Amino acid sequence: MDGTFATPSLSELSELSPASDHILDIQTADGAIPWFESGPWDPWNHVESAMALCVMGEWEAAAKAYDHLVDQQREDGAWLGEYGNALPMVDRDFISREKAPAVLDSNFCAYPATGVAHYLKVTGDQARVATWWPMVEKALDFVLTLQRADGTFSWAQEAVGGVDDDALLAGNASIAKSLECGLLIADALGHSVERWRAARGQLLSAIQNTPEAFDRRGQGQRFAMDWYYPVLAGTISSEQATSRIDALWETFIIDGQGCRCVMDEPWVTVAETAELVLALVAIGDTDRAKHVFETLLPHRDEVGVFWMGWQLEEQIFWPREQPSWTQAAVILAADALFQSTPGWNLLTKSQS
Repeated sequence: MDGTFATPSLSELSELSPASDHILDIQTADGAIPWFESGPWDPWNHVESAMALCVMGEWEAAAKAYDHLVDQQREDGAWLGEYGNALPMVDRDFISREKAPAVLDSNFCAYPATGVAHYLKVTGDQARVATWWPMVEKALDFVLTLQRADGTFSWAQEAVGGVDDDALLAGNASIAKSLECGLLIADALGHSVERWRAARGQLLSAIQNTPEAFDRRGQGQRFAMDWYYPVLAGTISSEQATSRIDALWETFIIDGQGCRCVMDEPWVTVAETAELVLALVAIGDTDRAKHVFETLLPHRDEVGVFWMGWQLEEQIFWPREQPSWTQAAVILAADALFQSTPGWNLLTKSQS
């Protein structure tokens, strides 16, 4: 693997400081954390990176990221998130730095609640979290406007009522976790938001009882996120979760390499592999979680920053990108394994 070093294990979180330093290098003066320098920005990946900074003790940088969300929030409570996945490659190795299309994505707009709840658990700074409460409340109330009668959430405001309207399973599972985290913050600050509890209950019922309500266009089943995210977010029973992971293990896992992003593509990605670690921790399968985590470690450059993914057939790192959220996913997975901070189980255990 050209340009990497292979470490068989990770003994402590501090060994991931090159990954968090890379996030800090990407963070702009106003607190934004784009994918990479001059790259797209969206609130979901911004928040994931802020959470990783919080894990690594960079509390002020994380707070600056949440302050940026306050500054950029629209009057309706939403943020326009850029779709970096829609950007073309400028050549064989690199993603274009042109402006990505932006939409009001329901999952993107919900996720700041997860980040703020994580900050609260890690730092215990209730006073600072209280300054972000109006932002969280407005954001989740906006997301509730995208919930349908069947309990599912449309993926974006722009899609509602059109041919592209759909409820994405991974995104909806993430929304369920964000609503759970919103309730955690509300309880800590003494606010009553029963509307969020009711919305979450309807969503969980849909995920557990009407799988046909999701991915009606049949485009999501190829993606690993739709496989593991309902498990990671705790939206199904532990028995269902274990069966779900086992059912597609051989499809998505390349032993010793990691987790495929897409089931029929020869490409393992660091972020998806790290999130699978979180899903395995969520069902108590720590032995398998540790094994999968160790497959991530060779996917670093000589400094210790993680590449986006590994192309199995060509045996190259591809794209030659090192996104902020890739680093963040690994750090959050490591915290779940090492239990290094008080927020280690926010993503892997019910907070309600």
